Amino acid sequence: MAQAELLSIVIIVVLGIFSQWLAWRIQWPSIVIMSVAGLLIGPIFGLIDPEQALDELYTPLISLAVAVVLYEGSSSLDFRELKGISKSVLRVVTAGAFLAWIGGALAAHYIAGLNFAISFIIGGLFIVTGPTVIIPLLRQAKLKPRVAAVLKWEGIIIDPIGPLLALFAYQVVKVIGDDAIQWSYLLAFFGGAVLAAVIGFGVGILVTWMVRKGLFPEFLKSPIVLSFVLLCFGGSEVIMHETGMLAVTVMGLTMARTKKDITSIGNVSHFVENISVILTSTIFILLTASLTRETILEVFTIPIIGFVLIMLFVVRPLSIWITTIGTELTSAEKTLISWIAPRGIVALTVSGYFTGVLVEDGYAGASILTTITFALVFITVCAHGFTLKPFSKKLNLANNEQAGVLIIGANHFSIAFAEYVKSLEIPVLIIDDSYEHLADARKKDIDTFYGQILSEYIEFEVDLTPYDYILAMTDEPAYNALICQSFAPEFGYNNTFALPASKKGDSDNDEIAPAIKGHVLFHEDAVLRELKRKIREGYTFDSVEITEQQTLKREQFADYGLLLFVWKENKEMTFMTLQLDKIELAEGDRIIKLSEKAKAQAESDQGDS
Repeated sequence: MAQAELLSIVIIVVLGIFSQWLAWRIQWPSIVIMSVAGLLIGPIFGLIDPEQALDELYTPLISLAVAVVLYEGSSSLDFRELKGISKSVLRVVTAGAFLAWIGGALAAHYIAGLNFAISFIIGGLFIVTGPTVIIPLLRQAKLKPRVAAVLKWEGIIIDPIGPLLALFAYQVVKVIGDDAIQWSYLLAFFGGAVLAAVIGFGVGILVTWMVRKGLFPEFLKSPIVLSFVLLCFGGSEVIMHETGMLAVTVMGLTMARTKKDITSIGNVSHFVENISVILTSTIFILLTASLTRETILEVFTIPIIGFVLIMLFVVRPLSIWITTIGTELTSAEKTLISWIAPRGIVALTVSGYFTGVLVEDGYAGASILTTITFALVFITVCAHGFTLKPFSKKLNLANNEQAGVLIIGANHFSIAFAEYVKSLEIPVLIIDDSYEHLADARKKDIDTFYGQILSEYIEFEVDLTPYDYILAMTDEPAYNALICQSFAPEFGYNNTFALPASKKGDSDNDEIAPAIKGHVLFHEDAVLRELKRKIREGYTFDSVEITEQQTLKREQFADYGLLLFVWKENKEMTFMTLQLDKIELAEGDRIIKLSEKAKAQAESDQGDS
């Protein structure tokens, strides 16, 4: 491979990851940043041509990447999420998909001006949303669990169905247009689809059985499962084109059913999830960078823009509102779901295949299929990416409040701390597996949950979306460390904190490796045992308002007493930790500390008496 081609691939991968990071920093939808990045290096400035760099490997590599992403999405599903929404999900992925297919086909014919044959084919393709676009948006928007589950399940289940519908439509068109082909020809299509589903189910059962029997070592488990995913996809594609996505989706769903019983399969999911993040960003850069300037210019025509608008404001809302009549969804949930349907990688990749075969078959106007697909993908990604969060908040289907605090462990200090945090109108929740420990918190009207934070049912019983910070404040150092280790991937390492139960030098504290303790809260002497004692002696929480911008260094921390956290003017929280050397303060920020003044006042009152 030439040096220039190698450099092109490296730039695409790095740019994809950088786009994800930039989106996180500026709080933009990552898909929008990736699409713009691909357009800049491809059709706009002409710096890189991925199809030329990868040559014949371009399409197979993208297909394999899509297979991994689809498997990751389907294997991450948990059937317990369907509790209370199973009727809605079933209708959306069946009747809803059918109505969207018919509506999309009619719009393509009457608005975009395509003939019925091509419209019939792309109508099926355009029902897809997919995990590559939905899951990143859900992660940023922090929707309430029920509506998020509907959108996630729809995206993952519909993704392989869309290409199959398009392929079915293509087979029907061939049968109608060629007298030499009999209707029995369609049996081969249905047979291939069923066989792909059987292959996916069989491979899923086989891999699950092999994992359960311990037939391969732990360090090879993730690579072997990934190999089976690629084998499942490749085998199905050989049997019939565009069925590989169905096979890996069924495989993922099959393994998802056993994930709760086999812990190591859940560990494999983390490995595949990390890979899928890289693949998603890389594929988006590849696809958008491969577009031509002519394709971009064709987007800005009245028929194509009109088609996209009809898909956004007519086809999608009608398909959702009609199919969800009489379901458990509220009007607000139906409104949000009917608006959110961004198209992504699958639509772009599969449309390229159909563009080729339709042009080869001599269908007039088939070459515009790529342009229509890109227009629908880019416009829906931007429209839904930028509006999901504010629209969901407007409908009260997302967290409208500032970032909250999740506290694990109910004791004198944690309850007092939670009470003060609540007084600042910051959402706070205490979780403990002792009903007795939670009694005092409930008396103070603090939100509590009786249960085990590390149990697998916790995410289905408790809505954790309002909480951005998790504080482990139990009496067990090992348990605190395990909580930090378990929830760091979800909350982020910088938002995961542990409060030591005892001072440095105590055997139960030193046995815990620093790498898994998370951020150690407050001060080296501010251990849970001492903090509980201070609360019992009458210490109270106090705040100091900052009147000018300044940098507070660690040696200055003691001037303010026992610092706990800084409440920023923008309502963000910065917790004091042993790793924190300095903190930037702005006017209007408030330093929250544990103060002796209540204790001193109590002693003074006692002396006067």
